Amino acid sequence: MAVQQEIKSQLAKLLATEDLVVEHKQVETAQFNVQTRVLTLPVWDKASNVVYDMLVGHEVGHALFTPDEDWTEKVKIPQQFVNVCEDVRIEKLMKRKYMGIAKTFYRGYNELNDKDFFQVEDEDITKFNLADRVNLFYKVGSFVDLAFSDTEKKIVDLIGSTESFDQMLDAAVTLYDYCKQQQEQEQKVANIDAHNEEKQEQLNMDFPKPTDEDGEKEESEGNAQSPQMDKSGDDVGDLPEQQEYEPEVQTADSLQDSLQSLVNKNGEDSVYVEIPKLYLDKVIIDNAEIHQEIDISFREQQERATEILAQEGLSKNLYEEADGEYVKFKRDAQKEVNYLVKEFECRKAADSYARATTSRTGILDTTKLHTYRFNEDLFKKITVLPDGKNHGLVFVLDWSGSMAHVMLDTIKQLYNLVWFCRKVNIPFEVYAFTQEWQRAGMESYERSAFKNELYDRKENLLQIDDTFSLMNFFTSKVNVKTLEHQMLNIFRIAMAFSRDYQSYYSYPEKVRLSGTPLNESLVALHQILPRFQRENKLQKVQCIILTDGEANHLPYHKMVKRNYRYMQSEEESYLGCRRLNPQTSFLRDRKCGKTYTFGYDYHDFTDTLLTNLKDRFPTVNFIGMRLLANRDALRFAKCYHPEYSKEYKTIQTNWRKQKSFIINNSGYDAYFALSSSNLADDAEFEVQDDATKAQIKRAFVKSLKTKKLNKKVLGEFIQLVA
Repeated sequence: MAVQQEIKSQLAKLLATEDLVVEHKQVETAQFNVQTRVLTLPVWDKASNVVYDMLVGHEVGHALFTPDEDWTEKVKIPQQFVNVCEDVRIEKLMKRKYMGIAKTFYRGYNELNDKDFFQVEDEDITKFNLADRVNLFYKVGSFVDLAFSDTEKKIVDLIGSTESFDQMLDAAVTLYDYCKQQQEQEQKVANIDAHNEEKQEQLNMDFPKPTDEDGEKEESEGNAQSPQMDKSGDDVGDLPEQQEYEPEVQTADSLQDSLQSLVNKNGEDSVYVEIPKLYLDKVIIDNAEIHQEIDISFREQQERATEILAQEGLSKNLYEEADGEYVKFKRDAQKEVNYLVKEFECRKAADSYARATTSRTGILDTTKLHTYRFNEDLFKKITVLPDGKNHGLVFVLDWSGSMAHVMLDTIKQLYNLVWFCRKVNIPFEVYAFTQEWQRAGMESYERSAFKNELYDRKENLLQIDDTFSLMNFFTSKVNVKTLEHQMLNIFRIAMAFSRDYQSYYSYPEKVRLSGTPLNESLVALHQILPRFQRENKLQKVQCIILTDGEANHLPYHKMVKRNYRYMQSEEESYLGCRRLNPQTSFLRDRKCGKTYTFGYDYHDFTDTLLTNLKDRFPTVNFIGMRLLANRDALRFAKCYHPEYSKEYKTIQTNWRKQKSFIINNSGYDAYFALSSSNLADDAEFEVQDDATKAQIKRAFVKSLKTKKLNKKVLGEFIQLVA
């Protein structure tokens, strides 16, 4: 069964009892950075779950119990000996902390022993030095026969009894000194034996083996000895100078080499990207600046038109029709706004009543004294009503080209909610994302070379395009008169986008429709939401995103090597960008201590960013409003529910009857799908004077359906907000 890396990451965090940052990379050995608290695990894709759990438990042991210090300043011994003794200590402490993990270590090492990961199957273990046998004893001692002398047993027990890191270092020094001494003795004996063999060969060359003819002569002469050998056969001459050899722990090297065979070295390395911190003063276009630009443009257009028409003795207000439509819409919309306010207040009151508590004061109620014979409750009572929560709303409006034909209807929905906020005194901010504000008026070559760095660029940060901006269309900080004027401005612009309206004016170039930097906007919310909540002292915030589609995946920054054929005086590498591979890419949030996977579809990337936002800001509800053409509705539903599922069939029914449905398993807390054509339907019941009965009936049914849709969507919205 395949190992699920993210599950193992959660295991590591649970064992470490902290939100470690766990990375799975194409590295040969596990690593833990004590300062950054980043645990890097190799991609052991060939390891079983038991072995994987054992290796994770071992590395977490280092994270918990191995201190961040340079031990080489205290002792001067090879690192292998410290590793052997430290492995014994941290695994003992892990088994003590988590009793159940002892079985995991037992099974894991049993499997490694069966597969001969220590490479001892064809070896004589009795000839291994003490460090090797200690390593085997504390890892696979239950499966291998090992023998120790009395002196060695004391060292083995000393290593097993260490508690602190300094005690472990002392034990490692003792182990090293013993192995060093044993190796020197063995090397000395080996040198003597080699030297004797060499001398014997020399003697054989000086005194050839006797033949049969001179055998009697050899016997008569006896076994003459070389004058260079004493009676014991030892060379009395000078031995060659003995070379210094450091003892090694072969089983540790063997285990490490074998573990590397579990690592997938051919796969693509995992990439962990993070959210950049934006300079909001560069990203957000100020509310006053936007409407000053719009006012200037509208005033200049009216002045030019007045000047031209005056020559012919005519006059015309370019915005008369648009302004009339706005006044009519505002008057008609008051019904929906009042409905929102009523629903909101009712739900707040019901919630307050549910949280109300009644308690006795300990003071006699004199109005009940006459009932003392049959009433035991004669004390005054008080009802404690907890204060309601402070609410706030942040709107993010899709200002992309594909929204042109539904922008007016979307603006109408937005205005209903803005007027609702104003009536119930809820703070709000409305942002529209764009890529055109900064580059308006530029030539094509200037637009391609435009630079406006919005954050400190570093490797493995998501890339935010320099052209990204958030236009702060509306804010609750302005007075009623100013807000009314600003809403009229944007209504005029939305009318100019509409295909059903012939406008005599144009919109400012800076606010023309652009691409879809939706994902960039979600990145910016990481800073906008806490600032909005802090400035207005809010307990609950609703973030509403109105859009008609998904956006492209964001790339990430990566150091890229230059092609030497095109290099002149540039540096060898530079900070470039690469596309994310959904299979090997993860979003990492250090504050939450979580990592998130990316899907393959466009909406999966957005859902990942939304899921991260919900984890980062648990007091914020994220509500999506998706505007759909009738032909796109069910295709959108398939993104979240299989075609033959029960949920999909329910969505089909709701769409056919109500032209709306809700997705509850996306990155949003609730994702409303609304028919873009039905939003444009007029809810008023109007017919001609000479209308037939059939025409009156159709108009009446259409009006009821539109009102029902509006109330259903608004009611479900209020249920989330209240």
